[in-house]
Amino acid sequence: MFSIVEIFSTFLVMFAIIDITGSIPIFVSMRDKGSKIKPFHATAAALILFVGFYFLGDALLKLFGIDMPSFAVAGSVVLFILAFEMILGRDIIKNEPTSSGASIVPIAFPLIAGPGAITAFISLHAEYETINIMIGLALNIIIDYFVLRYLDKITHWLGGDIIYVLRKFFGVILLAMAVKLFAGNLPMIFSFQR
Repeated sequence: MFSIVEIFSTFLVMFAIIDITGSIPIFVSMRDKGSKIKPFHATAAALILFVGFYFLGDALLKLFGIDMPSFAVAGSVVLFILAFEMILGRDIIKNEPTSSGASIVPIAFPLIAGPGAITAFISLHAEYETINIMIGLALNIIIDYFVLRYLDKITHWLGGDIIYVLRKFFGVILLAMAVKLFAGNLPMIFSFQR
């Protein structure tokens, strides 16, 4: 059943977890290193990941013999590397000349549709109607698109010095998120193997 309250609740939960505005320094850092960011490709891929995992998540991972904690740890490793690049100002991931550039990895996954966001999104199924969850997600994806689409204008408005400080600050935040994701899911991997 259609519900404005459920849509708004889903929107707020997903907006807080995706934190697209907090990722702006990461996108700027990637762009400055020559990565091609295609807003439509990134947001479309993220939307497909969210919807795909919502309906087929467990079955898809089981098909490859992967559990959700292992998936989360893999995502945390990518976040670790991105955080170190931002903090240290060193390139670790070499940019490969692909048509989508960095739009799929790491922007669509794990920055927009990360393991934490996907898990939270799936967990909403227990509380809200699917139609309301999908509308809340769609609103978030639209905002993500506009942030990526107008990244140059946003960074021009903020200024170079603020972007530099934000890049270092959010590098540490991203590192902390990676540590939390890694530490929270690693014990589960070992418990599954017993």
